[in-house]
Amino acid sequence: MKFKLSILASVLMSSAVLFTSCKKEEDAHEHTNVMVVHASPDAPGVDLLVDDVKQNTAALNFPNNTGYLELEAGTRNLKVNVAGTTTTVINADVPFTKDMSYSVFAVDSVSVISAIVLTDDLTAPAAGKAHVRFVHLSPDAPAVDVAVASSGTVVFGNKAFKEYTAFTPLDAGAYNLDVRVAGTTTVALVLPTITLEAGKIYTVFAKGFLGGSGAQALGAEIIVNK
Repeated sequence: MKFKLSILASVLMSSAVLFTSCKKEEDAHEHTNVMVVHASPDAPGVDLLVDDVKQNTAALNFPNNTGYLELEAGTRNLKVNVAGTTTTVINADVPFTKDMSYSVFAVDSVSVISAIVLTDDLTAPAAGKAHVRFVHLSPDAPAVDVAVASSGTVVFGNKAFKEYTAFTPLDAGAYNLDVRVAGTTTVALVLPTITLEAGKIYTVFAKGFLGGSGAQALGAEIIVNK
């Protein structure tokens, strides 16, 4: 009986060691959240590959985004390919830190397309507030101010192409905003009413070309980050 109990104890100890080892291996896979945004006005639909593994089932078209994808933290190879082909337009090794969130924007005209990587601070807003970030991604538009239409109060000031703001707390509510040539009252774009919900986090980015038409017309896109 003692011999049998010894065998049983050995099996249980081995199982415990194996379980602990597996748990440590599972915990070792540290994750990060990454969103890819198609912000190149004249680029075709694209596929996203992470370490050569395709992440999207349908082509990602301007000005849409993937939503946050959970990836293993560390330096990952990101490729943006013309949808359904092996033609790579962006190829970059990007370091991602565990438990962080990022937005990767494919920007500029397709002939000079490049990527901008932003760290997303998703800290919850204070009561009654929303957090908003502005990113200037219209390749041929001048530096701009974003102002409240009714009062002229500048919310985001003097941002040129590829520049961006931090997430900024604003009172929840409906806003009518003008995009103005920086330092002037010249309105380049009137934004439709934007409703900010308390507790939400948003990215607003200028898109399209200054003289563009149709899908490529100058405009703004709103992403709900959280």
